[in-house]
Amino acid sequence: MTSDAGTDPPAPLASRASPTSTPVAHVVAVHGNGGGAERFARAAPRMPDDVALHPITLPGFGDRPADPAVVTLRDHAEALAALAEDAPRPRVLLGHGIGGSLILELLQVRPAVADAVILHAPVGADLDERRVPRALRRRPWLAEVLRRAIATRALRPLLARAALTAEIPAADRDALFEGYRRAASFALMWQLIGPEWFAALAPTSLPSALLWGERERVLDVRQVRAFTRLLPDAVVRTVPGWDHFPMLDQPDAWAAEVADLARVLVGAPRGEGEPQPPDLPAATSDGAGER
Repeated sequence: MTSDAGTDPPAPLASRASPTSTPVAHVVAVHGNGGGAERFARAAPRMPDDVALHPITLPGFGDRPADPAVVTLRDHAEALAALAEDAPRPRVLLGHGIGGSLILELLQVRPAVADAVILHAPVGADLDERRVPRALRRRPWLAEVLRRAIATRALRPLLARAALTAEIPAADRDALFEGYRRAASFALMWQLIGPEWFAALAPTSLPSALLWGERERVLDVRQVRAFTRLLPDAVVRTVPGWDHFPMLDQPDAWAAEVADLARVLVGAPRGEGEPQPPDLPAATSDGAGER
């Protein structure tokens, strides 16, 4: 996998596909907590011509204000559905962090919105066993303190070194942390996504994939096993060298992985002349097939 940190300007957030090609899949990219569509700014222009990326921003994040009518997790799932339905089909919903959690909720009530899903290090497993999520859920004020600390300009270089596997352009680094400053719904997500919610989710047979970085420190790669209960037919891909933000610090590799997964899930031919990851094995509840 390659990295080209420090050289390119921030990328546009518009859907990206060659004007002379018809995409075989449209990937609706849903950001994690504290983010927005800008999380995918570096990866968007690196997507191959046959897979279009449609980054969206959820209510209460980025430049989209919180909606007083969007209160419950079900409300957020409906808001996500309304945004996702703007993308053509075949439509693959990709969720990073809490974006993956909201997609899981969406599949409970509006599964027809998606033709397939990719969950990239989603939130939901082991929430009753991990001290930080438990503390933030019980003390909303603590989540607000955390949000402000992450957004603090003076701390950004230090936090970037801890969160990223490679240096990225300063403008993209600042956009990452500026997202937390504007994340009005950051604390709310900690309240809504809890162990009771996760335990009540019903499995789905929709074509799906679980994507994880082997170096993931925010959401340990071992959590992938908990999600195979919900996605029993999922394919699982774990990627060496990835931490939590490969769409920022390894955008070429992230774009290639996501595009390949999207092709596989919609039954499209894999890109000719591009480096191909190995064929995806099926996941099982004991973790077999992970890599």
